[in-house]
Amino acid sequence: MKYLNLDATFQPFAQATPETLISFEAFTFSGGEPHIKMEPIPVADVTVMISHRVQSFNDLGLLLVAVDVLRRMNVRRIRLFLPYFPGARQDRVMVAGEPLTVKVYADIINGLELEQITILDAHSDVAPALLEHGHAMSNLDFAQAVLKDVPNALLIAPDAGAVKKVHFLANKLHRSVVTCSKIRDVSTGHLSRFQVYADDLQGQDCLIIDDICDGGRTFLGLAKALKEKNAGRLYLAVTHGIFSKGAEALLAHFEILFTTDSFRRQSDNSFTIKKIQL
Repeated sequence: MKYLNLDATFQPFAQATPETLISFEAFTFSGGEPHIKMEPIPVADVTVMISHRVQSFNDLGLLLVAVDVLRRMNVRRIRLFLPYFPGARQDRVMVAGEPLTVKVYADIINGLELEQITILDAHSDVAPALLEHGHAMSNLDFAQAVLKDVPNALLIAPDAGAVKKVHFLANKLHRSVVTCSKIRDVSTGHLSRFQVYADDLQGQDCLIIDDICDGGRTFLGLAKALKEKNAGRLYLAVTHGIFSKGAEALLAHFEILFTTDSFRRQSDNSFTIKKIQL
């Protein structure tokens, strides 16, 4: 097995050694096109495992040209670890005139004819279903790592989309779950009517578990609703921590924010955002 980490700051394969890592130089031409120069692979009959974090079309372009280089070296077996699948939240056409973005990305990646595509904590069943030879890893390992720090926390499923996954974790970890809900206006994105389906949380610490935190409005609304039901300390664990609005507003309500390194961020506060490496 050879390993190609296209994002130099993301190295998820603990088993990789200097001898099995493929070295390369990546850059962008002045016209904006991504380019790569890769060391030759002397043996074509080898499996290459690529890892990448795709957060722009140029990131995707680097993946495409890298696979092209490998094919020109006659490498037939190529696998991909893409923990955060781009466009995964755009898995339905909510309003006429919008694209089905997840399918756009899936079609491009399927065109690479890879042996296996692994994503982490898929937002819904849509992305894995669209991917040929796709495999979705659960967030169980992440949840287990988080619970070492908050062993007595009650698991919270923040909305209908998270219920199935949080109950899966609860069964594996022998935990109780409290489910919540919200209302989203699909035309404006406005969130309202946060509900916690418990009469009294009696001061219990609560851990909200979800796949993505972007601006954080869902979790801010839930924090207020949980406190109204007498929750104790609040914690938030999201596999893919985008935190596009920063962490300050969230940290006014949550003791610790847990996430993984599946998504590149400009900066992290190590005292308040605990990042668990993949």
